[in-house]
Amino acid sequence: MTFEHLLAFNLALFAAIASPGPALLVAIRTTLSSGRRAGIAMGAGLGLVAALWTLAALLGLETIFTLFPWAYTTAKIGGALYLLYIAYKMWAGARQAVTATNKPTSHAFRQGLTINLLNPKSVLFAAAVLIVIFPANMTLAENIVIVSNHLLVEIAFYTLLALVMSTPAVSEKYLRAKVYIDRVAAGILGLLGLRLITDR
Repeated sequence: MTFEHLLAFNLALFAAIASPGPALLVAIRTTLSSGRRAGIAMGAGLGLVAALWTLAALLGLETIFTLFPWAYTTAKIGGALYLLYIAYKMWAGARQAVTATNKPTSHAFRQGLTINLLNPKSVLFAAAVLIVIFPANMTLAENIVIVSNHLLVEIAFYTLLALVMSTPAVSEKYLRAKVYIDRVAAGILGLLGLRLITDR
């Protein structure tokens, strides 16, 4: 493994993190509605499980999903139902006033864990990226570097996102448009959940 391999992995990883999906949408909404600390905690939960999915891919979990399709289907349906639940709660609470205690950091962290834990496509994405970018037969030390790097990139991204999105100017704009933002985000999450169920 070379520095170029790691750089290519980080570029692919950044593109995946920054693309509009359930993790990014919920992280933004959490920061805007519950503050910087909740947003950072959410990002820590998301990042931890994302790095664990990469570890699972390195250990060959995608092979288990291939050999036992029912395991993948079960995880996928569970993830889809959870996304639909979040979408419903977000839509229903769109008109509710935002309070400082809306989402404690511990709850935000657990929600971050759950969102990525119930997304089995993450391990398939990680496996595909790892196969394309890295050489075969890497050492244990190289695998540890890859997983640690993934965790650091995720935490750095979501921490920076929380810092930017929690600035007064951004927060004020969110509060003025909260109903519309929450309902658009809820619609997107609901569609992602339905797509996860119907995708083969």
